[in-house]
Amino acid sequence: MAASTPPRPHRHEPPGPRTPIDQLLSELASRVDEIVIDRERLRALLDAVISIGSDLELAAILDRIVAAACKLVGARYGAMGVLDGAGGLADFRTQGLTREEIEALGDPPTGRGILGHIIDHPEPLRLIDLSAHPASVGFPPGHPPMRTFLGVPVTVGDKAWGNLYLTDKHGGELFTEDDEAIIQALAAAAGVAIDNARLYTELAASQAERERLVVFRDRDRIGRDLHDLVIQRLFATGLQLQSIVHLVDESEAATRINTAVDEIDGAIADLRAAIFSLHTDADQAFSATVKGLCGVVRHHLGFAPRVEFQGPVDDAVPELVRIEVLAMLREALSNTARHAKATRVTVVTAVDRATLVMTVTDDGCGIPPQAPRRGLANLASRAASLGGAFTIAGAEPTGTELRWTIPLGGEPSREH
Repeated sequence: MAASTPPRPHRHEPPGPRTPIDQLLSELASRVDEIVIDRERLRALLDAVISIGSDLELAAILDRIVAAACKLVGARYGAMGVLDGAGGLADFRTQGLTREEIEALGDPPTGRGILGHIIDHPEPLRLIDLSAHPASVGFPPGHPPMRTFLGVPVTVGDKAWGNLYLTDKHGGELFTEDDEAIIQALAAAAGVAIDNARLYTELAASQAERERLVVFRDRDRIGRDLHDLVIQRLFATGLQLQSIVHLVDESEAATRINTAVDEIDGAIADLRAAIFSLHTDADQAFSATVKGLCGVVRHHLGFAPRVEFQGPVDDAVPELVRIEVLAMLREALSNTARHAKATRVTVVTAVDRATLVMTVTDDGCGIPPQAPRRGLANLASRAASLGGAFTIAGAEPTGTELRWTIPLGGEPSREH
């Protein structure tokens, strides 16, 4: 008699992180033990579980679940109803209906009839004839006829999250106990996949919020440094220069000192506007940001610009266009404050479906022909980078009108 082979020692593998697929397969294994299933259907179920676990986008997962359920039991039609927490449906994903049929049906179901029955009684339901059930309320006009039915709840954790609905098994056959069991196994794995997708979405949102906070902290630090170090030094330098003007006998030297003081004041105004931009929340309404920027230059102008809006300013302007337009407005207002000697400034922002037009009008001395054009050239370059145009015109009776016209919907180039 041959000696028996001693049992192999059991290997204890160190625990490691479980991937979403590991979790799905673990849930599937616990359910498969409860049903009798042939090898072909087991492979189909395994493929379905792997398929729904290969995506982390919730809508795509729901569509995969419905498609897999229809394939596993040979159903012509399938749907996933997502509960809204108030006894109805928040979302309804379908399989088997054509686009024309979906459009003809109009609004998706809200959770009445058989659908509402499973919401109220979250347990599997198999029917030979939908219309014979006491909870049936019939079909709306244009709905394809359906007879046999299989419904299974989907739970996430220990909470009902939605329901799988399957109708019209191919060949006119009835849904069987095995069909019910295999869809229950799929629903269990689907609950894990849905939970993973929701967790992934929450983590992604949390990470985005952390990154946003880091950006705002950096902006705050830069803004404080600019204000506490740069602006204060410039202001002190300007005061020192003003204090020695009366000591200078040469009129030309005194003029140059006063010009330098004006330039320092202009630099301070630019820095204050830049600090305001650093502290502007990207989610703030565009109109509020424009008003805030105009308020920043009030100190340097000696008065508040008049601000007007026309059209859907807060809704129609893409973020990248906002950034460039605000930079142009900041530079235009800074130039006006330094050179125009104006007593009135008006900023008008007008938006229609295709175009943004912003004008800055003042009643100042106008732009001398010999004035440097570097700032104006920069405004023209920024407008061109957005596919738009910048124009300069005289205002009546005196003053200047700066206007830039920007098409909406296009992507700005990176060249300035």
